[in-house]
Amino acid sequence: MTETPNPHIIDADTLTGEMRPIRRAVLAIGSNLGERLAALQGAVNAIADTPDVWVTGVSPVYETEPVGCPEGSEKFLNAVVLIDTTLAANRLMDRALAIEDAFERERTDVPNSPRTLDVDLVVVGDRRSDEPSLRLPHPRAKERAFVLKPWFDLEPDATLPEAGPIAELLTAVGMDGVALRDDLHLEVE
Repeated sequence: MTETPNPHIIDADTLTGEMRPIRRAVLAIGSNLGERLAALQGAVNAIADTPDVWVTGVSPVYETEPVGCPEGSEKFLNAVVLIDTTLAANRLMDRALAIEDAFERERTDVPNSPRTLDVDLVVVGDRRSDEPSLRLPHPRAKERAFVLKPWFDLEPDATLPEAGPIAELLTAVGMDGVALRDDLHLEVE
């Protein structure tokens, strides 16, 4: 006996006529102001609560020296979140900005100024973008151990498009200023 599809079940793609591919995305999160771990956990929760987003991995937490930040900036806590999503890259970027705003991120003209929360899109599938509001893959990810190391922990065989295998990139930049915090953990609730 063969099964036939239930004609009474209608899915969203049938209603809209859209077929949206599922893409793997890599998000880097960081904080160096206020309750840093609480901000990272809040970001993980908000990402997981986003419709059409499925969290597939959360890296260990690293404490890192500020890179390119104003003098006197505090250390960051950093992690990487892997997701599968059917959202378009620009919609995912809008969500990342909304999450930052929810944690009272202040934007200034000072590059790399301290922040309560930073949510960066590193990779969204094979999407490429050079728009000022959306640069994919992230243009500086290949130079940042605080992105590469947590990503490597989750996907050691991953490749950063247009840059190469993250294992090789991590070897090239080294681990100076990046320390694993075994005492801190992020959970998907």
